[in-house]
Amino acid sequence: MNMQIITISGLDGSGKSTQIELLKKHLEAQDKKVFYFHAIEFGLANKISSLSCCHNEKTKRNSVAKAGAFKIWLRKAFLHIDLCRFKKLLAKLGKEGYDYLVSDRYFYDNVVNIAFLSKKNISCNEIIRPGIAVYLKASPEIIMQRERKPEQGLEYLQKKEKLYNEMAKEYNLKIVDGNQDKNKVFEELCRLI
Repeated sequence: MNMQIITISGLDGSGKSTQIELLKKHLEAQDKKVFYFHAIEFGLANKISSLSCCHNEKTKRNSVAKAGAFKIWLRKAFLHIDLCRFKKLLAKLGKEGYDYLVSDRYFYDNVVNIAFLSKKNISCNEIIRPGIAVYLKASPEIIMQRERKPEQGLEYLQKKEKLYNEMAKEYNLKIVDGNQDKNKVFEELCRLI
């Protein structure tokens, strides 16, 4: 059996991490070997920024809301390098007998972040298409009412929501209503698998 890739993309605070954790436990309970992946944490841009002496612990956890032309260009370059690194990771995981790679955020999220920073849509045809790709669509207004809400605020989420909606169409992601109770969201995800 080939390893299956399952990805969940969406706005900050939409419940991606919660759902990935539930999914990982569910698959492991079926004696499946599961690898957790987070495209943003895996990315070179994140690794380099975390080494910067200018970042403190609080800054590292926040999403980037602004960037100059050079930093945007670097993010695009790093995305292509990260995709090559990801192919090597997949080959390694395949040899190690993993059944699933579950991704909390995926390279689609990188594309959205670059589009947000550059204020123009971008596309990336090099992204490996997952077996199941989900857009956990949650309303920015509802996210801002949750206990753990993004510091960037409502307007930030509304702008990114437009980009995610476009990205979901372009890459044919399955849309799951992230406004529901987390158990109902999980049931819907399990039906997709």
